[in-house]
Amino acid sequence: MTIEELQHICKQFPGMLEDIKWDNHLCFNVGGKMFIVTAPDSVPVSASIKATDEDFETLTQHEGFIPAPYMARYKWVHIDNISRLSKKEWEYYAKTAYQFIHDKLPAKVRKEIAAL
Repeated sequence: MTIEELQHICKQFPGMLEDIKWDNHLCFNVGGKMFIVTAPDSVPVSASIKATDEDFETLTQHEGFIPAPYMARYKWVHIDNISRLSKKEWEYYAKTAYQFIHDKLPAKVRKEIAAL
């Protein structure tokens, strides 16, 4: 898995925008809220992703996956190498993270995204 492949997956989500935070972290956002944060300059490329309660428990049991520092209480999982997940798994977890954040946005923002 590469950062470009992850970008391709996320670009399919309505209203998804990318930005750079903290000088070198590529973030994937919807409605101004992050759902994936990557460190594309690190070797290997790492990422943190918003997870459901169930996915948080499952993922953090695997090698290379830990509760994300500073964000674990919000059910974010840090992945030390984005290649630990297959493309199919990234498609699932990215879509789940996007949908989770999207569904918590104010109705007005969701309506604006739907109109895109």
